[in-house]
Amino acid sequence: MSRIFIPILHCGEYPVSSAWTHPPKQFHRRTVSVPVGWWFHISHLRQAAQRTSAWSVRTETAKYGNGPVDRGYIGHKSAKMMKRAKTIEARQKQAIEEKSGLLKNAEYTENLKLFPQKYHTDTLASFSHICICYDRKPVCGPLSFSVQQGDRLVLHGKNGSGKSSLLKLLTGISVPHTGTVTVGSGLQISYVPQDTSHLKGTLSDFAAQNQIEETLLKTLLRKIDFARTQFLKDMQDFSEGQKKKVLVAKSLCEQAHLYVWDEPLNFIDIYSRMQIEELILEFAPTMIFVEHDRTFRQKIATKTIEI
Repeated sequence: MSRIFIPILHCGEYPVSSAWTHPPKQFHRRTVSVPVGWWFHISHLRQAAQRTSAWSVRTETAKYGNGPVDRGYIGHKSAKMMKRAKTIEARQKQAIEEKSGLLKNAEYTENLKLFPQKYHTDTLASFSHICICYDRKPVCGPLSFSVQQGDRLVLHGKNGSGKSSLLKLLTGISVPHTGTVTVGSGLQISYVPQDTSHLKGTLSDFAAQNQIEETLLKTLLRKIDFARTQFLKDMQDFSEGQKKKVLVAKSLCEQAHLYVWDEPLNFIDIYSRMQIEELILEFAPTMIFVEHDRTFRQKIATKTIEI
């Protein structure tokens, strides 16, 4: 798909349009790509909305100045067309607002920050002859590989092949398996699980339970388009996309040697995906992750482990 690159200026946490004539010195420029077709689509929607609005007006005026006509019939027809026009117009307006909102987001996506820590040796963890077992039957392996400093490993395989279980093993969660997982002494791991069903309570409760700074957590969530109105709600009532954003933001708050992310982009909107991609490429954390998005895998992974 053709894309247009929009130049964006940023000043700390406050992005502005590059149309500003005298931006402060601390602003820096970056670009965000959006599909070129969106501008044309919005223009066509607006033109269609104008045509729709004109339908019933033309029909109504046909009652007058045209000799003997059945004005009752034409009036009834006009009323029906007006009702239909209003319904179509409302749908078109909603589509215009949604598309325009996406373009606005393109101009106002903010850079995220991450604080990866350097481990004292090159090898952070290793898997030796690992087989994940479901109902005492191996579903993968045996697998042997290691996670080296600077690696961004992606586990790739069909559903049910044990990808998530391998990540759980690395974080210390008990999973039936054979073989050996070795984790470096003092290794700090930040984990984003695939499952979000455990999230409950407020964000304040969540921050306290995970010993992360509440202000930082909420600031990161705002940067990935999380509404302030959600801050006081119970996380059980969040959408799946909002829950996943909470888990990703938590991980971004944590200083770790190794980031273990299980399908971090599930239900995440396109601009938050772009922000996460830029974040990883800029800060280059050591990672092992599972993700079905092929483009994300190709951009981020330095090595693929086939399961």
